Order: sequence, then C-alpha cells, then structure tokens
Amino acid sequence: MMKEKNCDASRVYRASRVFPNDFNNHNTLFGGRLLSDMDQVASISAAKHSRCECVTVSTDAVEFLKPIHPTDYVCFESFVIWTGNSSMEVCIKVHAENLKTGEKRLTSIAFFTFVALDENGKPTKVPKIIPETQEELYLFERAQQRAELRTAKKNLNKEMISYLKKETETEPEPISL
Repeated sequence: MMKEKNCDASRVYRASRVFPNDFNNHNTLFGGRLLSDMDQVASISAAKHSRCECVTVSTDAVEFLKPIHPTDYVCFESFVIWTGNSSMEVCIKVHAENLKTGEKRLTSIAFFTFVALDENGKPTKVPKIIPETQEELYLFERAQQRAELRTAKKNLNKEMISYLKKETETEPEPISL
C-alpha cells in the first residue's frame, strides 16, 4: 500500500528577479511568462509527491490579482493539495515584493492538475494527501467542487471542440484569380 503524504512534503519555493524583457507594454509582467514559471514550480511539487514523471493536464482558476512591476522580485510557492488515483491538484501562490519599499503582496493564485506516469508513460497511482494546516484543510475540502467544475468545463470544451474540428477539417475552397 502506498504511504500517505502531507502537503508539506511537496512544497516548493522559488524566487526570481524580473527583467525588462519579461514585461508587456503596460510595464507589468507578461501573464504567459508567469504561467510558464507557475507550471515549472507546480511540476516539481507533483514530482516530489508522486516520485514519478508528471504531465500537466489542466490549469484552472488562474487569478491575476495584482500586477508585478519592474521593481519587484517574485516568490512562487506550490504544493499538492488533493489527489485522485493518478492525478494531483497543485496550488500555486505568487507573491511579489517591491525591492525598494519592502511592500509584499499576493499577486496570483492558480490550481494546476497533473497526472503521474509510470515507466511506460501510463497513469500510475499516487499517494493520498494529508492536509494539516487550516489553509491546506480549506483547499482540500473544496477540491471536490473544483474537480466537478473541471469535469463540467471539460465536457463543455469537448462539445465545442467537436464543432471547431468540423470547421478546421474541411479544406478551404480554392480562390480563382
């Protein structure tokens, strides 16, 4: 039987500086850049929990709460907050600190879902999670709601994709000149 693990066993922190090429025309950090960093940190949490190769299945509830500016450094925190059979939900929190004033603020939160893979690339079982802190318990207790929302969204997207494929699978009519 697989041993259960607490959330802290998968906790990852990463701090990074932001540079001029990381910013958009509003002089705030590109959302895509932030998502890439979130995915990297979350993937480490998933691998630490499962001790397997993991793939990102979904990014849910990404909330950009406050902008990140050139005077900031960014700190990422991620940890597994819920597990299924082979899937894991990872919470990612992003804080920024103004390096001139010392002001700290929560800038973004997100939930990413990963699946653990065995040596043959097939989904494999992962340890169950044991929440301990008030924050972990809160997130864990609401995981079923988030899973139901993901399933509903996935079903809606499947329907939408079936219509989009019909449009993209047909060859366009040649244009006569």
